[in-house]
Amino acid sequence: MVYAMIVRRKVRRTFEQINTGDYAAMVDGLSDEFEYVFHGEHALGGRRVTKDAMNRWWERTLSVLPGATFDVREVLVNGGPWKTRVAVRSVVSGPLPDGELYENTVFQFMTITWGKVTAVETVEDLQVLERALRKVADAGNAEAVAAPIIG
Repeated sequence: MVYAMIVRRKVRRTFEQINTGDYAAMVDGLSDEFEYVFHGEHALGGRRVTKDAMNRWWERTLSVLPGATFDVREVLVNGGPWKTRVAVRSVVSGPLPDGELYENTVFQFMTITWGKVTAVETVEDLQVLERALRKVADAGNAEAVAAPIIG
């Protein structure tokens, strides 16, 4: 289906932009009313519903996991432009301050309505993430153990 191919291409392109540190395409792709949930009680967890909160979340993410990139392994698309469901499986990886490599599988589930993202739910192995955030905090970045950005 052509529509599904276009959506897959756009999702992959957005992750490519994020990999260069440019998260604006992701934030710009959000609807005026959206919900972004990252499961877990940690510095990257929480629920966001404003673009300001999303920008602050991305700034924190790039601060605590600098150099992290996403390798998109699979993008599944279902539905039409009035309600598109997207599932993404990717591997995020990047260097940690102690020289080890952070690597985690990320699952994201999105809803897109008429070209704008209205919901995102992110799940990854929280034990792996929390160990990485602890290493970042131990190296002097207190933001890695800060309260979640909500709003």
